Amino acid sequence: MPRTVTVGLDGSSESLAAAEWAAREARLRALQVRLVNVWEPAPDPMAQAPLLGDETHQHWSERIPREAAEGVRARHPGIDVTTEQLTGRPAEALLKAADDAELLVLGTRGLSGVGGFMVGSVGLAVVAHAGRPVVFVRAGEQAADEHLMDPSGIPSAVAPFRPVVVGLDTTGPDATLIGFAFEAASLRATALRVVHSWNEPPYIAYGLPPDLEMNAALAAREAAAVTDVLRPWREKYPAVEVVEDTLSGKAANHLVDASREASLVVVGRRARRATLGAHIGPVTHAVLHHSTAPVAVVPHP
Repeated sequence: MPRTVTVGLDGSSESLAAAEWAAREARLRALQVRLVNVWEPAPDPMAQAPLLGDETHQHWSERIPREAAEGVRARHPGIDVTTEQLTGRPAEALLKAADDAELLVLGTRGLSGVGGFMVGSVGLAVVAHAGRPVVFVRAGEQAADEHLMDPSGIPSAVAPFRPVVVGLDTTGPDATLIGFAFEAASLRATALRVVHSWNEPPYIAYGLPPDLEMNAALAAREAAAVTDVLRPWREKYPAVEVVEDTLSGKAANHLVDASREASLVVVGRRARRATLGAHIGPVTHAVLHHSTAPVAVVPHP
């Protein structure tokens, strides 16, 4: 099976926004778009209800991807779009679909009045266990949102892309995560903004005056570590402009701030199981819920 940009589609506005994003990404990567709809049969008592029977559910489940595919083909000529109907629990079916995908794209609801996402239980279950990158796109996301203003100050999809942002942990840098971010920036012909955070010495918590000389030395050490990690990647992607941001404080806050001027935010998830099952980590969890740009979660060892 050829690699695809696969979309979990349920007919909601957020899943349709995800399908549009997937079509744009598929063009950048020269891949197919695969629209997947999961039909979960109703429990027996509900299936007997005239308006909730299995036949009615299945009819709408088949109609959703078919109509969405027609719309994507019309708006993105030249993109190969396929549809697939799966049966079962949504999270389990989407995880299986992700195995054959280059990317899995899911929609999330925007928070009313506040920038960010509302990631549902299915999305969280999928991202916590998926072996492939999962991209979250909020309802209302437009192509122009990922681009700079045109010369007249109007958002335009024909203007250059905004930078790609990636969170970097220099204590355990992973090639899968960094490579994904550099490739995303290269495909968009835009800059890669690398955000690395470090913690200030504990005396700050006790209200003691800061040691400016020590802070400067720590900042220089952290900045040098970032430069060392990125050196081979700069050589591999010489056309990608790299902006290194080494900042003190909470990583999630800095990444959410950076998302306001980004086309895509890339964060990692360690692909390991904890005592109580897989998890996505506090930084990735916070970015997923508060980023104003699409978020790619990349699993890595």
